[in-house]
Amino acid sequence: MIMDLVYLHGFASSPDSSKATFLSARLAEIGITLHCPDLNKPDFSTMTVSRMINDVERVIADLAPSPIALIGSSLGAFVALHLAERCYRAGEGRKVSHSIEHLVLLAPAFDFRTGLEKQLGADGLNEWRATDRLAVQNYAEGRTCDVHYDLYADAGYYDSFAATVSVPMLILQGRGDEVVDPRMVASFARGRDHVKCVLLDDDHQLKNSLDRVWNEISVFLGLD
Repeated sequence: MIMDLVYLHGFASSPDSSKATFLSARLAEIGITLHCPDLNKPDFSTMTVSRMINDVERVIADLAPSPIALIGSSLGAFVALHLAERCYRAGEGRKVSHSIEHLVLLAPAFDFRTGLEKQLGADGLNEWRATDRLAVQNYAEGRTCDVHYDLYADAGYYDSFAATVSVPMLILQGRGDEVVDPRMVASFARGRDHVKCVLLDDDHQLKNSLDRVWNEISVFLGLD
């Protein structure tokens, strides 16, 4: 199957993350380029889910017309799902040059906004709203950076559990994930016949399961 593969990194990560680098190398061995846009640009502090969706949509539009497979990690998986949902709704009743035909979601932060609420609590959210600044560790830059409250506010427009896109979907989730609740991910997959959910004995980073991740992806996308 000829398709373009686009990788969406997680929050405060980058196209140079361990998973992106690993998958790029494996795909290069079989002659496939993994497109890895930098979701932090143009400015990490002003990122929102809507901005990331729009940016990835432009990246896809610049590719030659072909089927697309999105591979998203954590927040990148949240973005991938909702971009696919937007394309699905936009494509109803008309032909589109680029169609997202497969989703691979690694430790998907389907409840990204709820996760922020649990992490910060009511007081933390109120302070973030009042100051419009939240200091987070930006692993891509190796330093602490501020992000604006719009990230949280904008995420409220996206409900993963209400998504109706039904393209084939592979979820790879660590049982020991302390960032994304495996029970929430399993709940999302339950009752969705187009979703295959694989639970791994690993944490959020899935670094100990990269070979298994590659094997599952290659079979799912017909690359083997």
